Amino acid sequence: MKNLLQSANEKRAPLFDVTDAFRVVNGTADGFPGLTIDKFGDRFQMQFFGPELLTNKTEIVEAVVAQFNPVCVVVKERLSSSGRSLENAPMEVMVGTREDAVGIVREGKAMFHVDLMDTVNPGLFLDMRHVRLEVESRFLEMSGSSSMHCENLRFLNLFSYTCSFSVHARLGGAAVATNADISGKILDKGRENYALNGLDLRPGEFFRGNAIEYVRWAKKKGLRFDGIVLDPPSFARFKGFNFNVREHLMELVAECAEILSPGGFFMVSSNYSEFNLSAFSRNVLAAVASVHPQARTAWKKSQDIDFVGSGSTKDSCLVATLVEV
Repeated sequence: MKNLLQSANEKRAPLFDVTDAFRVVNGTADGFPGLTIDKFGDRFQMQFFGPELLTNKTEIVEAVVAQFNPVCVVVKERLSSSGRSLENAPMEVMVGTREDAVGIVREGKAMFHVDLMDTVNPGLFLDMRHVRLEVESRFLEMSGSSSMHCENLRFLNLFSYTCSFSVHARLGGAAVATNADISGKILDKGRENYALNGLDLRPGEFFRGNAIEYVRWAKKKGLRFDGIVLDPPSFARFKGFNFNVREHLMELVAECAEILSPGGFFMVSSNYSEFNLSAFSRNVLAAVASVHPQARTAWKKSQDIDFVGSGSTKDSCLVATLVEV
């Protein structure tokens, strides 16, 4: 087990200077079927998505301790005895204490709060790291361009979760980074992340409510954004409306395109396992081009190098594309 862990960790070496938060083990591709292990600084999260290694749980924890000497190890079982996926997964601290599950991680120039026992996700989606870093670099480029007025640069983060995209946008030079999320608790965590990075809170940066409603309100107000990130859940319920990413996403993409400034960028992503990356990218471009005929695809990609074998299992899949207008 220890040798497998060491080998898996070495595959992630290019990330060591970038961040201290990454996926160390991504299931079968790393020799651990049904298991993922995520590193959040000195804290580790183990998630069992299948029964294959459940009986080896203690042995794997011991190997993690021997290899990494962690402050805390939290184990989450994401499958019920009937084989159904669990969103409210049983969680257990197997090394350290409940208090040890809370900490801070580094990602480029940004810092983020994490809590491995808060929910299924500790507060930072590791598979979006490479996109967050690009958002920062794009705003750095725009704010340094003589053709752009950096005091007017605006960013929109829809379904914002803990506002990590917006932290990177502000660090890159965005004057305003607006976060729309239906959860007030989650937006409070976003405010904490702003404070952690020395960012002041500016008017219009936190909208508690339906992201779709915000887009329609922004259209009426004539607001425009130089960068937009749309990373919705696969399914959500808003005031009686059941949002289904397969049925409703491209319509929302087209609506968002109406508030995207010429010269801006628009990143759309989804973890819905039935999406095909090439078709997804084409559909996003077509939706944006219905508003901005000159739109072009800058890239289409899946998860970063720490998600070895990305797309081979339902618990490790991502389609993402970035369009420039």
